Amino acid sequence: MANTIPQSLALTEDSTAELVETYKYLHANPELSMQEHRTADYLAKRLEDLGLEVFRCGGTGVVGVLRNGEGPVIGLRADTDGLPVLEDTGLDYASTATGNLDDGTEVPLMHACGHDTHMATALKTAELYARARDAWAGTIAFVLQPGEETAAGARAMVDDGLWDRAPKPEIMFGQHVMNGPAGTVSLMGGAAMTTADSFRVTVFGQGSHGSMPERSIDPIVLGAAMVLRLQTIVSRQVAPQSAAVVTIGSFHAGLKENVIPDSAVFTLNVRTFEAEVRDIVLSSIRRIIAGEAQASGAPEPLIEDISHFPPLYNDPAETAKLADEFRAEFGQERVLPGTPAMGSEDFGALAAAIDVPSVFWFFGGNDAETLAAGHPPANHSPFFAPVIDPTLATGVRAAVRALFSKVGKK
Repeated sequence: MANTIPQSLALTEDSTAELVETYKYLHANPELSMQEHRTADYLAKRLEDLGLEVFRCGGTGVVGVLRNGEGPVIGLRADTDGLPVLEDTGLDYASTATGNLDDGTEVPLMHACGHDTHMATALKTAELYARARDAWAGTIAFVLQPGEETAAGARAMVDDGLWDRAPKPEIMFGQHVMNGPAGTVSLMGGAAMTTADSFRVTVFGQGSHGSMPERSIDPIVLGAAMVLRLQTIVSRQVAPQSAAVVTIGSFHAGLKENVIPDSAVFTLNVRTFEAEVRDIVLSSIRRIIAGEAQASGAPEPLIEDISHFPPLYNDPAETAKLADEFRAEFGQERVLPGTPAMGSEDFGALAAAIDVPSVFWFFGGNDAETLAAGHPPANHSPFFAPVIDPTLATGVRAAVRALFSKVGKK
């Protein structure tokens, strides 16, 4: 039987108003992955003001440790980075921020994936626990992680000694706002999100005048052949019972219509649940790219890693326990069964580094009217804007409940 959350850990009208203001500030001030310097300063100051032990980790990561006597050690993670997206929500707190990509290109910025929501709810959860020490016992590590969008942040924090500097939790919790009914949560045990691998492929050819194609090895034609053949991997080399996605996200070549360039560059993204399927897809990609180049008499292409997201696996037993807790908190009808998502997260790397279980859940951000209209803006859309009420409160209540299931006084 799940414990009742004490009133000292519940949101009040005033604390909800503060939560909204925090969210609006974070939404209006996004920063790119691994460049979250002002965000980190803000988060660290907020946690320090609550009396937590705070340290920086992994560049722009922030960790706040809240100790309250003997008891379990639990971790809660929230991600902090924004995206290079021009916001088009029309909100009065919409982002007008800009940033610079690694190559110096200036781009508009937006919290188009809800990480502002995650930070705001984590800060409020920390505040509630810091002010309700009579209700619980143990230690909570709040891990405010940069660089989720590039799969760099969790690895950077682990490599920077996260679990040597912070108390090692017995379980990690995390959550994500998604395109579902506001006021609901969903979760599932087992494989919840895919492994994702991204690559940059440079195709080498031989440039020539457009009127003399016989003197060229056209990298555009060669690259196009690769792109088309890569589409056969999922349809002809992966069993229908398995899931895989191969996406070519960009293709760049040439500067003028009558010049055959000497190279072309395209990027691709692969998502799989099963290790065996991943091996098949990745080996097929390399074979096809090498084979098409050889057939065209071209040099061997260059394949470079861009990023790797580890699989996100929810411990089945812990997920079942947490689902019961959420049903006690929100009611049976507002706890939805989860389904495996083809999206990816680097959250799992935090728990995997110390071999402890983890549970990651989703909470909805759309009102009934938006859902009824069909195809509401998804994460990463310039129109993505979760409704404030009850989305933010749901995120806080879910985080508070998950932590209380481990550290709450019986």
